[in-house]
Amino acid sequence: MDLPRPPHEGDQVYGVPYRPVEFRDDDLPTALERSAAWLRQTQEWLGEPVDVIAIHLDYDDSEGSPYYDVKLLCNEEDLAGAPIALRAANRQD
Repeated sequence: MDLPRPPHEGDQVYGVPYRPVEFRDDDLPTALERSAAWLRQTQEWLGEPVDVIAIHLDYDDSEGSPYYDVKLLCNEEDLAGAPIALRAANRQD
């Protein structure tokens, strides 16, 4: 079934090619520090900055669950290693 389109011609539904990466903790600075450490490590692996499309912060009041839920919405192609594959292909040419 197709998603209904917004009625106004200037409105649109975007395709969202991203992958969420989640960091959960009861302490928000700790969750943010872990997300920053992951970004640094991933950028080193990728060889360029990761395209972070958005950062989503949510809360979970459920008993036994970490309170903060930080999600980095990252470009799917980056996390699949597409820039690495492109550089490798260019070196072979």
